[in-house]
Amino acid sequence: MAEPRVPNRWFIVLAGIVIQLALGTVYAFSVFRNPLMAKFGWTVTQTTNAFTITLVFFTVAMIFAGRWQDRVGPRIVATVGGLLLGAGTLLASQTSSLMMLYLSYGVLGGLGIGFAYVTPIATIVKWFPDMRGLMTGLAVFGFGAGSLIFAPLAAKLIVSYGVLTTFAILGVIFLVAVTGSAQALQNPPAGWRPAGWNPPEPKPGTLVKADYAPTEMLSTLSFWMLWVMYLFGEAAGLMVISQASPMGQEVAKLSKEAAAAAVGLLAIFNGLGRILWGWVSDRVGRVYTLVAMFLLLAADMFLVLPRAASYGTFVTGIALAALSFGGYLALLPALTADYFGTKNYGLNYGWMFTAYGAASIFGPGVIARVKEATGNYTAALYIYAALALIGVILALLTRPPVPKEEAGSSTKAA
Repeated sequence: MAEPRVPNRWFIVLAGIVIQLALGTVYAFSVFRNPLMAKFGWTVTQTTNAFTITLVFFTVAMIFAGRWQDRVGPRIVATVGGLLLGAGTLLASQTSSLMMLYLSYGVLGGLGIGFAYVTPIATIVKWFPDMRGLMTGLAVFGFGAGSLIFAPLAAKLIVSYGVLTTFAILGVIFLVAVTGSAQALQNPPAGWRPAGWNPPEPKPGTLVKADYAPTEMLSTLSFWMLWVMYLFGEAAGLMVISQASPMGQEVAKLSKEAAAAAVGLLAIFNGLGRILWGWVSDRVGRVYTLVAMFLLLAADMFLVLPRAASYGTFVTGIALAALSFGGYLALLPALTADYFGTKNYGLNYGWMFTAYGAASIFGPGVIARVKEATGNYTAALYIYAALALIGVILALLTRPPVPKEEAGSSTKAA
């Protein structure tokens, strides 16, 4: 009997990037914020809550989608995600109240993103064990770069057709792009390896547990240290992303068009950060890469963004924030596979990704409330600068989990 045909793994990467480009439009939400406020009279917090709800349901869906993907493969799960995202964005075009926006763009859209997002990452990690850091960076590159395409497009569509019609147009695009690309996704055959590649040999005397079940993973200190670092890094980035356009208009005195273009630049560095830091981590190690990212983020939050009174300083500040933000979304998927294996990767990374959901509440929520209370963004930036320094310490302390058998052996030997 003939062996099943193995597809070109780079074609799967391309399909994954297309899916992520569509999903990444969520990062362009700041372009919608002011038009929605002007049309309906909502406050900053009320409008920003739609973005937060989207990210929360995105995170919740990741857990269920990860479990489902581990059982049935990526194609069906990604297709369902595309249908939900398209439907949610189309329904958002009929918005007449906050609750309707929250349910359509927030709940349905967030669920769609969560179901579609996990599938390219879990699939590509399995096809590229030889380049895990770089390829997880590429797998999520489109998600970071999506607003580069869709933020300027949405800004122009809003001017020409209004914010609600813009939702309708984008809904059709998402429906076609995500469900179409989903058909290319599939897992490699059991036991498949890239030609000429073999797994690295463990250190002599070291016991290796290749795959952790979710309950086993959740019982390790390593998981929770990674989870907290993920929370700190993503909360800081989401804080900036959620307010980038209005922050540019208010702090750096940019026009609406220039602020929208700045959001596009943010997307470039968000996407580049995923590839750059993933590539670096394959060469110098994930821990040292995390330390560098947290130090860069702390310097940005302390020294650059609080003084962003000009176009150049503002763009530099959001670019540095986006560069670090993208890196966490490349390194944490890779670390989840490194530490806990790929057999249960969909569900395991779904649990790890709950840190992103928590970040989606604290990041945008803190900066919106600080802005309303103080009239500026400075205090929120300083809070996350301090958390980034704590992240440096956690990164230096983190270690791969030790299997219980090895821990027991070590204890007896002592």
